[in-house]
Amino acid sequence: MQLLTIGAFAKASRLSPKALRLYDELELLRPARVDPDTGYRYYAVEQLGRARLVAWLRRLGMPLAEIREVCALDAAGAAREIRAYWGRVEAETAVRRDLAAFLVDQLTGESRRDTTMLELRYSARSDRGHVRAANQDTVYAGHRLLAVADGFGPKGAPASSAAVEALKFLDEDGELAAGSVLNLLEEAVRGASEAVRDLAGGGEETAGTTLTALLWTGSKVALVHIGDSRAYLLRDGELFRITHDHSVVQSLIDEGRLTPEEAESHPQRALLMKALGGGMAPVPDLRLHEARAGDRYLLCSDGLTGVVPDRRIKELLGGEHAVDALIGEANAAGGPDNVSCVVADVVASTRPPVTVG
Repeated sequence: MQLLTIGAFAKASRLSPKALRLYDELELLRPARVDPDTGYRYYAVEQLGRARLVAWLRRLGMPLAEIREVCALDAAGAAREIRAYWGRVEAETAVRRDLAAFLVDQLTGESRRDTTMLELRYSARSDRGHVRAANQDTVYAGHRLLAVADGFGPKGAPASSAAVEALKFLDEDGELAAGSVLNLLEEAVRGASEAVRDLAGGGEETAGTTLTALLWTGSKVALVHIGDSRAYLLRDGELFRITHDHSVVQSLIDEGRLTPEEAESHPQRALLMKALGGGMAPVPDLRLHEARAGDRYLLCSDGLTGVVPDRRIKELLGGEHAVDALIGEANAAGGPDNVSCVVADVVASTRPPVTVG
C-alpha cells in the first residue's frame, strides 16, 4: 500500500492539511496510518477518490454530517442523495432570493410625502403545554410593544416576567423617533438584564430567559432579540424569519457541522449561547424594519418552533385566529414545552392621513 504524507495527499486531493485534520477528528476521512511517535498522518493513494468526493461536495456547500452519509453509500445511492440535496439547495436559494429582495427593499425604501398612517392590531396567548408542570413563558402585546420571553431554570418564570416588565415603559404614549428607537431598545434590554441578574441574587437557584420584542414607531418596527425565541414576518404570502437563534445547534448549522434536520434531534438543541441572566450582559441583536400595510408579525417561543416546521407555521399564520391555531398545532404535536405566540397585523389607521415633509 503506497502512503502519502499529509502534505502530498492534501495537494493531490485539493484539501488543505487543516481540513484533513478536521475530517479525521469527525471520522469522515481517517488517515491510513498515524506515526505513534510524532502523530504525523499518512494517507493511502486509494483514499484519493473519497477525498476528492469530499472536496467536491464541500464546494457544493453540503454540510459535513450529510457528506459522511453520502460517502457511506454506493455510487447510485450517493448520486440520488446529491440530486436530492441540490433540489433542496435550489428551493432554499429561491427563499433567499425573496429574502434578499426584502432586505434591499428595506435598505433602499424611500419615505413617501403622502403617508397613510399605520397602526398595529394584535393578539397574544401563552400556554403551559402538555408536559411541563408550570409555564415559564411571558408574553406581552400593547399598542406599541410586543414581547415574548422564555424563562429557564428554577426561577425561569419570574425571570421572563422581570425581563418583559422592564420593557413595558416603552408602551407608554409619547413620541418615538425612528432614528433613536434602537438606542432606546438597547438601553431597555440592559435594564432587563440587570433585573434578571438581581432576581438570581447570586444564589444557587439560577434565573435566565430569552427575549424577543418589537417596538412600533408608527412607520417602522424596531426588533431586539436574544436567545432562541423567534420573530417572523409574513409579507405578500412569503414567510421571513427575521431573527437568528443564539443556540449551540444554530452555531453548528452555521459551521456546516449539522443540518437543520439533524439539529431537531440534537441532544444540545436547548442549550443557548446567549440569554439574559448570568454574569455578563449579552449584546442583543437590534434591527429596524420598514412596515407596510398588510404585514403580519409573529413572535413565539421555541415551544412552537421546536415541534411545528416553518412551512406549517406559514400556513397557520396566514389564516384567521392564528394565535390559537399555532398553539393548538404545537399541543397537537405533543405540547412538550410551554408555547407562546404574539401575532400583530400592520393596518391602515382609522385616523386621516398626514403629509410628511
